[in-house]
Parts: sequence; C-alpha cells; structure tokens
Amino acid sequence: MTVLILQPELHNKIWGGTNLKQFNYSLTSDHVGEAWVIAAHNNGVSTIINGQYKGQTLTEIWNEKPELFGGHDENQEFPLLVKILDAHENLSIQVHPNDKQSSENFGKTESWYILDATPDAKLYYGHYATDQADLKNLVAEKAWDKLLRTIPVQKGDFFYVPAGTFHALGAGVLALEIQQSSDTTYRFYDFDRVDVTTNKLRPLQIDEAISVTKVPHVDPILNQRTRIQGSTILTRLLTSPKFTIDKLSVRGLSKFNQHHSYELFNVIAGEVTLTDNETTYYLKKGDNFIMLKDTGNYTLEGQGDVMVSFVTPDSYSNQELAYLDN
Repeated sequence: MTVLILQPELHNKIWGGTNLKQFNYSLTSDHVGEAWVIAAHNNGVSTIINGQYKGQTLTEIWNEKPELFGGHDENQEFPLLVKILDAHENLSIQVHPNDKQSSENFGKTESWYILDATPDAKLYYGHYATDQADLKNLVAEKAWDKLLRTIPVQKGDFFYVPAGTFHALGAGVLALEIQQSSDTTYRFYDFDRVDVTTNKLRPLQIDEAISVTKVPHVDPILNQRTRIQGSTILTRLLTSPKFTIDKLSVRGLSKFNQHHSYELFNVIAGEVTLTDNETTYYLKKGDNFIMLKDTGNYTLEGQGDVMVSFVTPDSYSNQELAYLDN
C-alpha cells in the first residue's frame, strides 16, 4: 500500500462559518472554523478511509507502522499538520512559540495558501513595534491601530508565518494552513468577543505572547520558483527549515517520482487521477492523502490544483525542486 486517504476532523470555532461545505465536508453547525485534514495531534486526528488500514487513525499507523514513513524514532510524533480554515469572522490576534519555547514537542511555524477571499479581505501580519518596550506599551494601551499591520489579500496569495510572528486571518478568508504539529497559541487580542458557550470573553495570554514575539517584525524572503513537468506547472512556494511546500497545477498527464520518505497531498481545486504501481485513485477538491515511502513512479492526470508538503530534508536548499524526471 502506498497511499493513505484521510477523513478530516472538523472543529467548531467562534469565528467559523459554512464555507467548508464546498470541500464536500458534512458540517454539523454553522460555525465550523477548521477542518484538520491531515492530522495526528492530541487535539485532532485524521482517520484512514481506504485500503488495509481503513478505520485506523493516522496516529495509530504512524506509531505502529513507522516503516511506511521511512522509519522514525519510537517517541517521535507526526511532525506536520494541515488544516483548511474558514474565517467567517476575524481570528484572534496571536503569536506562536518556536520549538524551544513550546510546551509541546514542536513549536508552531505555519503557512497560509489563500483558497478564496472576499473583495475587502485582509490579514493581520506583523506589527509596527520598534522594540520590546514599545510592544509592551502599545499592547497595554490597546493601541491596536498603531500596532497592527494589515495586508489586503486575494485568492492565490501565499504567506509564511514563522513562530514569533504577530498574525491572524481576517474575516472573509478561506485558507489552507500547513504547519508544524502544534496547537499552542498565545492571544494578544480577540476583538472583545464573548464566547456564547461560556458567556465570557475568551482568555488572553498577553505575557506569554509578548515573550515569544519577534521584535521588530521582518518579512521573510521567499525564494519561489516555477517549472513545467509534463502537463503540470510546479511552483515551489516555500523551502523552510521545518517543511517544504509545492503547488501542482495539473492540466493533463504528468509523470512524477516520489523522492521523500512521505509526502502530504491536498486537492484544492478540480479533479485529478493518481496512478501508482498498484492502484488508480480518483480524487476531487477536498480530498487529502499521504503518499508513502515506497510509491516510486506515479502519474497525475486531469484538471486540478494540488498542494504537496513534506518535512524538509537536511540536505535541501532553496534552489532545489522536488519532482524530477526519473
């Protein structure tokens, strides 16, 4: 078996909506904010829906069959987490710790690919504080207009959000989030919203947030490259120390080779057919799967867009592209 197709776990959020319906997910409320589409975390886990491991969770297979993923240390947790976020309202202004600062096994460096956005949508990304004292003063004064940096956003934009970055999705944004497998969030500000389940303001973690925020903010430089392979446009969106992300715009038949221990795939538009040395899979928007170590050669055919992510190998550089002819 070389492909694990996964069933997402849906999470209700105060800021969520109903836009995840377009990915063929069955919503249980009108406030679904997150679909954890590839997840093996204590707070959310995906379930396998095909093949001999059908019905088991990704966590179970990761722990019990490490050889499928190229092998890993006994106590190592699955390192990546992929979500689709529906920001019907603004998310809280927040920041995440890095590996050393986090109480989990991983920090929370993440990224956003914008799947859709309303005409006036924006992100909160970075801040205008000049040093730590300035940051503390602006937060204490609740001078959000002076502190918060906003960026207009549209479908197809990509953002890298390293740990320590001040950020939030704004209302009207639908995003694919690829991140380290962590759920630690420190909130600066939540727009004074009341949680209807508790009838109280959601808690803030201002001291912790200030302690891990990078000051001053500096935008990361992304070395993005595009190439053509067969009938597919391949765009390297990011090579970071934690993960690498490619976008595949499939417009016909293309041949590939699986070069890594495992790769995570998210079909974000259209329909594609995946054929490996065992099976043909018919995949559509909203489908998510992991391609395992021994896949080797495979083909993608159809009209669709697919996001691919994997743990960045130690030997990787920004100049490399993954999908090479074999």
